[in-house]
Amino acid sequence: MKVLILGNGAREHALAWKFSTSRRLCGLFVAPGNAGTASFGTNLPQLDPLDGAAVVTACQTYEIDLVFVGSEAPLEAGVADALQSAGVAVIGPNRHKAQLESSKVFSKDFMIRNGLPTAAAQEFTDEEKYLDYITSVPGRLVIKKSGLAAGKGVLETDDRSEALDFGLEILKNDKLLVEEFLTGFEISVFVLSDGRDYVVLPPTADFKKAQEGDRGPNTGGMGAICPVPLVDALLWKRVLAETVEPTVAALNKDGLNYKGIIFIGVMVTSTGPKILEYNVRFGDPETQALLALIDSDFGDLVQAMADGTLSEYRLVLSTKVALGVVVAAPGYPGDYPKNLVVESLPPSREGQFHLFQASTTLVDGALLTAGGRCFTAVGIADSFEEAKRRAYAGAAQVKFPGAWWRKDIGDKFLH
Repeated sequence: MKVLILGNGAREHALAWKFSTSRRLCGLFVAPGNAGTASFGTNLPQLDPLDGAAVVTACQTYEIDLVFVGSEAPLEAGVADALQSAGVAVIGPNRHKAQLESSKVFSKDFMIRNGLPTAAAQEFTDEEKYLDYITSVPGRLVIKKSGLAAGKGVLETDDRSEALDFGLEILKNDKLLVEEFLTGFEISVFVLSDGRDYVVLPPTADFKKAQEGDRGPNTGGMGAICPVPLVDALLWKRVLAETVEPTVAALNKDGLNYKGIIFIGVMVTSTGPKILEYNVRFGDPETQALLALIDSDFGDLVQAMADGTLSEYRLVLSTKVALGVVVAAPGYPGDYPKNLVVESLPPSREGQFHLFQASTTLVDGALLTAGGRCFTAVGIADSFEEAKRRAYAGAAQVKFPGAWWRKDIGDKFLH
C-alpha cells in the first residue's frame, strides 16, 4: 500500500519509521514532514495538511491508498470528511466525531450522558457567572479551554486570581469547563478502532510539566514511559472494564465510533480510574515510546483498522520497555528561538535507541530547529533502568544552542 502521513512532529517521524518496516508498504509520503521523515519517505512540504481538497488531490496524484492523520488540527478542519467523500481510506474521525477532542464541552456531555466515570464539571460561557462561581467554591480546581490548545489549555490552581485571569482570557473567544481536581496518577490509554471492534495498546504515561518533579507550566509533553510500572494486571483489568469497554460501547451506541485512535486520558484515583479527556489521534510524546513496542507488522495492523477486521487480528507486543525524553529549545514552553543549527545527533540503533525529529528542516546542508520540542530520544531495553540510561545518553548527544530536557522522566514510577 501507499501511505500518506499528515504532520511534521516527532510523532509523525515515529509513524514514518514504523510504516517503513512494513512488508505491505510500497510508497510513503509525509506532509509536510521534517528532515527526519525524509529518510523514510517522500516529504510533501508544500502540501497544507489542513486543506482537505489539496490532500485529496495529492492522494490522486501519487495514487495513495491510505492517509494516517497524525495530529488533531487536520481532523478538526475536516480533512477526514474530504478523504471519505473521495473514497480514500483514512485513519481518523470526521469533523463531527473529532469534537470528542476539539470540544471539551462536547466530550464531557458525552461522558455524562453515558454514565462514564469522570470528574464533576461546570460549563461556562458568561464572564459574570464564571466570576461568581470561582469566588464561591473552595479548594483546587481544574480549568479547561473547550477548544484545541496544543496541550496548553489546562490550568490546575487554588489561586483565585490566577484562575480568573486564565478563565476570562479563554472566555473572550471560547467556552470553558471548571472541573473538580482529581488526585492520583495519570496514564494514556490508546485504543485502535476499526469503527466497531478494537484492540488496546499497553498503558503509557507522559510528563506534561516543564520542570522536574512535575512543576512549572504545562507543555505538550516532556517525555513518556511505556508500559507504566504501577499498572499491574489487576489495575489494568479495571481500566479496561471501567473506561475502555464502556467508552467503546457508548461510541457505538451514539454513532460516534470511527476508524482511528481513541486516546483515553485516565486518572487512577483512590476510588478507581476516572476519564479526564479523549483525544482522537496518537499522543506526542507517547507515540515515540509506544510504537517501539509493537512487534506486529504495522501496515497489517493499520490495514485491519481500515478494513474493519480488527476482530480477526492478533496483535503482537514486545516484552521490552521504552522511555522517551524530549529535547526542547531554550525558552519552551514560552517564546523560543527557531532556526537553531543542530551540531550533532546520535545514531539510532534498532531495538535499543531511536531519535525522532520534530519540525526540523535542512537548509544548505545544515539541520535547523523550528519548534519548541525539537527531538525525542527513546531508549528501549529489557529494564526501565537500561531504557532510561539509553534515552538520556542519546539526549546528551543532541547538540544545539540552549538544548535542554527534564532530568527525571520516569522516576516517579520507578522509585
